Amino acid sequence: MTSFFFQNGRLALGDTLDEGQTMLVSGGIIEAIGPDLAIPAGYHCMDLNGDILAPGFVDIQANGGGGALFNDAPSVETIATIARAHAKFGTTALLPTLISDDLEKIAQAIEAVDAAIEAGVPGILGIHLEGPFLNASRKGVHDASKFKVLDQEAIELLTRLKRGKTLITLAPETAPAGAIAELVRRGAVVFAGHTEASYEQIIAAEAEGLRGFTHIFNAMSQLSSRAPGVVGAALVSPTSFSGLIADGVHVHVANMALVARLLGPKRTVLVSDAMPTLGSDQDWFELQGEKIFARRLTCYTPDGVLAGSNLSLHDAMGVMMRQVGIGLTDALQMASHAPALALGLEAQVGRLTVGARADFVQLDGDSNLMRVWQGGVQL
Repeated sequence: MTSFFFQNGRLALGDTLDEGQTMLVSGGIIEAIGPDLAIPAGYHCMDLNGDILAPGFVDIQANGGGGALFNDAPSVETIATIARAHAKFGTTALLPTLISDDLEKIAQAIEAVDAAIEAGVPGILGIHLEGPFLNASRKGVHDASKFKVLDQEAIELLTRLKRGKTLITLAPETAPAGAIAELVRRGAVVFAGHTEASYEQIIAAEAEGLRGFTHIFNAMSQLSSRAPGVVGAALVSPTSFSGLIADGVHVHVANMALVARLLGPKRTVLVSDAMPTLGSDQDWFELQGEKIFARRLTCYTPDGVLAGSNLSLHDAMGVMMRQVGIGLTDALQMASHAPALALGLEAQVGRLTVGARADFVQLDGDSNLMRVWQGGVQL
């Protein structure tokens, strides 16, 4: 693998864009960052020509892409197709996401992710199991007939992944006492989503180790004067993370601004919730036998119900900057560092730091995506 160095640009190092820095990359890993670095013999120069070098984006909720939906065929081939589609838009690491399905399909999906990681499919961090332990009153486009009770057998299944991280979205009010704590003890990251939980039930879940919230404001109990609900609990939590579908449709711009202001760039997690249309020529697909249509950055059922997105994380950054007014460095952190922190993988992905994977993007002065590197390889 080629060794190279970047210079003559600005490096996105946390909340700053630093000039005069050089970054050395070797063996697919960031080797050194700093001013006036000695360049070893044999390293190739990558001239940024004044552009910005930033961490590759990290998507913890990617249902599909490139014409493939993970639920349709949970295989290594499907995972690779989804990952390639997202990588074109700067997302160099992701969690293939399985929406509510039968336990047999969940087992297949976990086995496929294990096999994909073992085979070295680029960018696969683990799996996101969004359901089927959800509340039918907040089902969204999930098939409520697939919903299950979270028992010990299910807990053992959900935590079967041998390689990578497992993110589980569940409705805390439907989980038995101690179930979230057991999932966390087994290494899972647990988010609340598709839930009608009360504020008090979320506080109890956080005491068991609940770490965040899946697509805040969508498919959860809302904030009201005397019942803060899931949204209120998410917004006042000092430690939790919240996924945000920033397509300009799923969440009103004022609410996106509220999340960004209260949680900040290190706990606001931009997610795509992308469907098969992303990175493909098609503008529709089938979900559980129903046609879903992509219009601009959003996907809908024929009767107008939101059904995921046609959004990349680079698109989401643009929405946050244009519509919400946040700065580039904050948007970059929301798309890279925050999701890595949520998964506990901040030493590996989501930052330009020594020892991290050589996943990064080059942006011009208008934040247009120019080039993408994944594992030290330019795509």
